[in-house]
Amino acid sequence: MSQGPRSGLAAVSSALLAMSRHLEVRDVLKTIVASARELLDAQYAALGVPDDHGGFAQFVVDGIGEEQWKAIGPLPRQHGILAAMLHEAKPERLADVREDPRFEGWPSAHPEMSDFLGLPIRDGDEIIGALFLANKLCPAEGSSPRPRSEGGCGFTEDDEELLSILAQHAAIALTNARLYERSRELTIAEERSRLAHELHDAVSQKLFSLRLTAQAAATLVDRDPSRAKGELQQVAALAAEAADELRAAVVELRPAALDEDGLVATLRTQIQVLDRAHSARVTFTCHGVRALPAAQEEAFLRVAQEALHNALRHSGAEQVDVTLHKRGPDTVLRVTDDGSGFDPSTVRRAGRHLGLVSMRDRAGGIGGSLTVESVPGKGTTIELEAPGG
Repeated sequence: MSQGPRSGLAAVSSALLAMSRHLEVRDVLKTIVASARELLDAQYAALGVPDDHGGFAQFVVDGIGEEQWKAIGPLPRQHGILAAMLHEAKPERLADVREDPRFEGWPSAHPEMSDFLGLPIRDGDEIIGALFLANKLCPAEGSSPRPRSEGGCGFTEDDEELLSILAQHAAIALTNARLYERSRELTIAEERSRLAHELHDAVSQKLFSLRLTAQAAATLVDRDPSRAKGELQQVAALAAEAADELRAAVVELRPAALDEDGLVATLRTQIQVLDRAHSARVTFTCHGVRALPAAQEEAFLRVAQEALHNALRHSGAEQVDVTLHKRGPDTVLRVTDDGSGFDPSTVRRAGRHLGLVSMRDRAGGIGGSLTVESVPGKGTTIELEAPGG
């Protein structure tokens, strides 16, 4: 920066908003560090997340090039000033870090640092990180910003107060990101468990039947070739069904390419695969829907996958139609099948049957609503309507 520290309300707001946009922990750490360095006009910034063994589980820097960072070597240990911030839980503002008695030096490739400002990031009583800045850049008239070691100026009490505010919001952003990643891990584990159960129930049973049928064919091939031929035809049919089940499971295991392709393209691709993998005809049409916020796109995709799973695995449908369209300011997903249908009141009493509770939770999570229409013997329609698009 060349116009001094961005200490205005707009700059602070911009930094806080930037931290709240990310859900991945690594992205949040990088955004915190970059925001702190820019907001306080420092030459260098870093953030360390401690591990339980005297080191750092993660350490992110800003202001140091990738090659120089590699040349510096392994991540630092919790010693010197870093240890003080992590264990004494108080800010450290130094005119020259090299003159502090706790300073223990740094690797040869490390940049020279003088004035220093650091403080812990706390979540309640727990210290979850250490944020620090070095070399305050103070522009002199008619020249470029320069650090204190070159005639610049050091960090002030106002800088410390501003960094403290930033650290409080950084703690919230980092905690939210951790909770998001843990929630995603649980979701992945639950999904794997569900798919494993389905593979056991469907594919394993078909493979067992295939094995028995093949053994029967082997015993008949000499004494009753005609019956053996029939058994072998059954083997081929069972193998095809098992392959269909496996292909469908692979589709559900494959991460949705929402970031690269978006909801519409991802749905179209998955439905094309399902149409090839199943005997039922599966179609997809889209009218007027383009990009949606990431949370909405994921919810629409997961509801579509669950509804398709129910229609193709349980209803015996011959035709399944998926549509995505606009309805006023909202986007509507509609999955209709001509299968066996069911009594919705019975499903409500049965609890989580057919994954309807999960679909309703996803709809509610994005401010939408889920509607289920079904009659025994007359098919099912599942509709998700939510703002956006």
